[in-house]
Amino acid sequence: MANRLAAATSPYLHQHAHNPVDWFEWGPEAFAEAKRRDVPLLISIGYAACHWCHVMAHESFEDEATASLLNERFVAVKVDREERPDVDAVYMRATQAMTGSGGWPMTVFATPDGAPFWCGTYFPPRPVGGMPSFTQVLEAIGTAWYEQRPQLEEDAARLTSALADAGRPVPGGGRALAGLDRASASVDPAGLDTALTSLAASFDRGRGGFGGAPKFPPSMVLEWLLRRSATSAPDGAQALAMAETTLDAMARGGIRDQIGGGFARYSVDASWVVPHFEKMLSDNALLLRVYVHWWRATGSPLARAVTEETAAFLLRELRTAEGGFASSLDADSVAADGTLREGAFYVWDRASLADVLGPEDGIWAADLWGVTESGTFEHGTSVLQLRHDPEPQDASRLAEASARLLRARDARRRPGLDAKVVAAWNGLAIAALAEAGELCGRTDWIEAAVVAADLVLAVHGRREGAGLRLVRTSRDGVAGTAPGVLEDYADLAEGLLALCQATGEARWLHEAGALLDEVVSRFQDRGTFHDTAADETDPVLARIGRPRDLADGASPSGQAAAAGALLTYAALTGSQVHREVAERALAEPLALATAHPRAAGWALAVAVAVLDGPREIAVIGRPDAPQTLELRRVAVHSTAPGAVHVVGPEQTVDGDGTSRVPLLADRRVVDGAPAAYVCRGFVCERPITDPTVLAELLSR
Repeated sequence: MANRLAAATSPYLHQHAHNPVDWFEWGPEAFAEAKRRDVPLLISIGYAACHWCHVMAHESFEDEATASLLNERFVAVKVDREERPDVDAVYMRATQAMTGSGGWPMTVFATPDGAPFWCGTYFPPRPVGGMPSFTQVLEAIGTAWYEQRPQLEEDAARLTSALADAGRPVPGGGRALAGLDRASASVDPAGLDTALTSLAASFDRGRGGFGGAPKFPPSMVLEWLLRRSATSAPDGAQALAMAETTLDAMARGGIRDQIGGGFARYSVDASWVVPHFEKMLSDNALLLRVYVHWWRATGSPLARAVTEETAAFLLRELRTAEGGFASSLDADSVAADGTLREGAFYVWDRASLADVLGPEDGIWAADLWGVTESGTFEHGTSVLQLRHDPEPQDASRLAEASARLLRARDARRRPGLDAKVVAAWNGLAIAALAEAGELCGRTDWIEAAVVAADLVLAVHGRREGAGLRLVRTSRDGVAGTAPGVLEDYADLAEGLLALCQATGEARWLHEAGALLDEVVSRFQDRGTFHDTAADETDPVLARIGRPRDLADGASPSGQAAAAGALLTYAALTGSQVHREVAERALAEPLALATAHPRAAGWALAVAVAVLDGPREIAVIGRPDAPQTLELRRVAVHSTAPGAVHVVGPEQTVDGDGTSRVPLLADRRVVDGAPAAYVCRGFVCERPITDPTVLAELLSR
């Protein structure tokens, strides 16, 4: 029989709906039951595409004997970390404080009121490698609860107090630590120089990326490096070289799906050969954006190809029936022999290539994509890599082989889809598709971004007077119950601001402004930000410490994302208040960046935009006029860091002001000709009608 999780919004929780474990969702019902029975909580946290979460589920949560022991001695709570990042963040801090590391699945034992007293991650069904079995852990904790309860409660109180202290904001928002001037809150360029020097020390010159295995796509850092390379900084060439080496290596490696597009979560080795095969929306949205920016900066054919294929992957495999974007594709799928194996959907051997392509093309494809006799993965299979470019005359041969292999692969058992729509990650996808669509002339990508934005606003949004509140997730067009966190508001605002620029429609600017008003009023605290709204922080978590994480993870930290969206909004509207809040929000992440730049890539990227202005470009003219289109093309293709642009016709009357982007206000054509207006640092140039002159100005 299905347990309580059958009614959950999260597909990850649904995966456990038929476990013999008597699962509860996170919420008052679970805590009340633990207090009624006077037993501890077992809080298990994971996500749908997590390989080892599946392993532990099969080994332990589907086992009747283990489930019986768990049900007898604990109240079991299952949490989807993607749906409840606030719960995940608090217990991850506890796990790291107690064990020195963390990961998923996360296994936390807590008092009936949620205070953690013992934490771990994966536990096997039998002892192995010095690791106790899960049943041994359950028995030991269950016994200790009855025999050593005062000590466990004391441990929980001490850990909770330490976590609460660590989560409190730095007085003054950390401005002095970040090297910011107290009067102007402007970014100190010396701090960015130090961060680049620190980053360069960990750069892998031979294989790209930073540090050793495993290697994650450093999307936010790459965006910073591309922006840095577009400035007059003396290390700009070094920044571009690090970015290009990494982007090229990832594009050619096994981490990129060479025939289906899109990127896996990370590479288990230092050479990008063997990925952990799950595909995440957040990763692919961020990488789509950075690859199209690489193409804009250099014209690289590889960058353009990756852009096209990543956008196609998003639309083909992650787009939901309602027009939003699903969270992830699983790493595991059913292999030909009927076993569930990681990567089974994606890997090939030489014989299977020959079966699809024929003997001659099979050998050619194996050599091109690095499919060896012994294999680069498991069971003699290989992950496809593009280690060298085909000859120019083989371009059509490559396209045909890719298409045939993709059709053959589509006949295999597909990985599971987590169809949950997350507001933040859809915001990242909206921004990427809007920007890439405008740069590449793909109106269909922009239209997909519009549909997704309309869906998220309609399903996730809740109007409260002039305010706009968000829930974090939905599925099948039905909103979940978890409140939106800071990254949801900030990343969705970022996407809407990109749509405003791509379409020229002021409605997206107004919606972004409503979201950012919530950010400023409900998430801000003395110049810094919490990850949960003041009036929507879970009371259990509030006792442990209101979540706030300054470091980037797989996506920008909420505070850095807020800084970026606030800065763009200020540039489009002229709001000095939003700019000041944006600069204050950068303070703490930039303090982190000098020693740990890989944890603050997005803050560094936003800081470069602050130093550059950012440039504000208004193009006035009939939208379909050739000169307007050429001025717009120059503006869109400018690599000026964080530059904003809006195109619209001359308008002498603004009406109620809601149909006009403020950056276009009071702008006129010049002697009947379309014109571009460029402002930077509160100073505006004379209007420009010549696209060549505009290009020269924007390249300074």
